[in-house]
Amino acid sequence: MPIAQKIESSLASSSWIRKMFEEGEKLRKIYGADKVYDLTLGNPDVEPPEEFNRELQKIAANPIPGMHRYMSNAGYDETRQAIANVLSEESSRPVTPGHIVMTCGAGGGLNVVLKTLLNPGEEVIVTTPYFVEYGFYVENHGGKIREVPTSAGFQLDPTAVVNAIGPQTRAIIINSPNNPSGVVYPAEALASLGRLLEEKEKELGTSVYVISDEPYAKIVYDGVTVPNVFKYIKNSFIVTSHSKDLALPGERIGYVAINPDITDSEIIFNGLLFCNRTLGFVNAPALMQRLITTLQRVKINVDIYREKRDFLYKHLTELGFEVTKPMGAFYFFPRCFIDDDVEFVRRAQKYNLLLVPGSGFGLPGYFRISYCMDMQIIRNSIPAFTELAGEFK
Repeated sequence: MPIAQKIESSLASSSWIRKMFEEGEKLRKIYGADKVYDLTLGNPDVEPPEEFNRELQKIAANPIPGMHRYMSNAGYDETRQAIANVLSEESSRPVTPGHIVMTCGAGGGLNVVLKTLLNPGEEVIVTTPYFVEYGFYVENHGGKIREVPTSAGFQLDPTAVVNAIGPQTRAIIINSPNNPSGVVYPAEALASLGRLLEEKEKELGTSVYVISDEPYAKIVYDGVTVPNVFKYIKNSFIVTSHSKDLALPGERIGYVAINPDITDSEIIFNGLLFCNRTLGFVNAPALMQRLITTLQRVKINVDIYREKRDFLYKHLTELGFEVTKPMGAFYFFPRCFIDDDVEFVRRAQKYNLLLVPGSGFGLPGYFRISYCMDMQIIRNSIPAFTELAGEFK
């Protein structure tokens, strides 16, 4: 066997998102790109804000000596200070550069945190539906996931989460705005989780850490805001990236923030630095760190996504799909017309409509639509959705 058994097994159950994207590549060669409606991948079609381009041009025209060399594994002080300033305002907590570690995107950040926290065999709770890579990230570091259902409308159920905590539970991953549902968890839910978690920690005599994965935190609609988890949960981390809010997914720039109130923050910070280095990241990209330093209050034009959301929501509901209207991110997670979501998605392919089954997010019976692509593709997909819905009426 040329590869490890564990990897061979993982390949067999790897991301449905990628599988469907590859299927789209085949269909595009047969029918042409304009006749294939690929709504699978969360790869933003918008360009970075003009402020980003100006900063890039400025740095390129006036290079700083040594700007491409190694720096502290935590990242540049000025970048971490800029992030800490914003987080301090949002959380009303004294966040400092000593609470920030720059990382290679949110995926890198999650792996750094999990490597720092997990002992072999320990559990990480995830709420369904969830981003499928969480399972692989946890497994990377000897842990295992425990799935907990959400309540109506895919909302966080604090009681269910805390009731699932056992002696081996080390962490909880929450994701708001959520991929794949677009749901935002309100402050009341986070406050409830924080209170119940403190009681559980006292009961078990241990710490259970909440890791808040927030790459979509600035992509919200209708006046919604994403509550800062530091306000409500003491033992918490924020992990995020600028892949979505600055439309920089290929640049892999993000950070981990530690709640200043967390128990043993100094040793945790040192653990993060060690893991950032020994996982092979070493440090986040130097150029991107410098570029985002002045862009912490900047984001792409969210109205572009809101228009697409509203258009799709109108047509999906008119066709009879049961769907929760997203409050953030750029995904829908409708219920299938049949229980078998994999079969439903296969039948959609007859109309060159590419979707991702909910089984890939830990919740069969649903499917994910990504709407971060060209509006014309979305418009052209409506007849295909109409024919698909017609099969079940």
